[in-house]
Amino acid sequence: MKVLAFAASNSRASINKQLVGHAINVLTHEISPSAACEVIDLNDYEMAIYSTDRENESGIPQAAHDFFAKIGAADALIISFAEYNGSYTSAYKNVYDWASRINMKVFQNKPILMMSASPGGRGGANVLKTATEAAPHFGGQVVDSLSVARFGDAFDRETGALTDQDLSAKLRAGLNALAQAVQT
Repeated sequence: MKVLAFAASNSRASINKQLVGHAINVLTHEISPSAACEVIDLNDYEMAIYSTDRENESGIPQAAHDFFAKIGAADALIISFAEYNGSYTSAYKNVYDWASRINMKVFQNKPILMMSASPGGRGGANVLKTATEAAPHFGGQVVDSLSVARFGDAFDRETGALTDQDLSAKLRAGLNALAQAVQT
């Protein structure tokens, strides 16, 4: 099983990147030791802000093609969404918008575990709801989702792991669902 994982954020200190790292660790050490996982950084896919004018003048940037190809080469996706003002980060939205010009089915019928982490009490609930509801329209098969509120209280940065037992169990259930979706 080839898994592509990323935080939908361009912050180098992103708590969503930390959550993705933990999910990959649990997946490869507990759920599916043979899984080949690649974690990408949205900073490596930075492009000019999407506009039809730019697309008509210059075409679709190579970075968008590279991002789309990474999704295509994977069997499954793990994405953790940062929430900015109740929505996607502009970094994610721009990469996604460019990739959608290659093919509207950006997720290419891949099973996805969607997550979100937030320092606040709602755990990125708004963006996670938007992402999970939109995914099927863009070729995504959301197998489970996980929202981590008050990340600083639920995650030990020193060990890089969730400390909340309920959230930890929910993460493992989501990762099991992802592995099962790839096998069927």
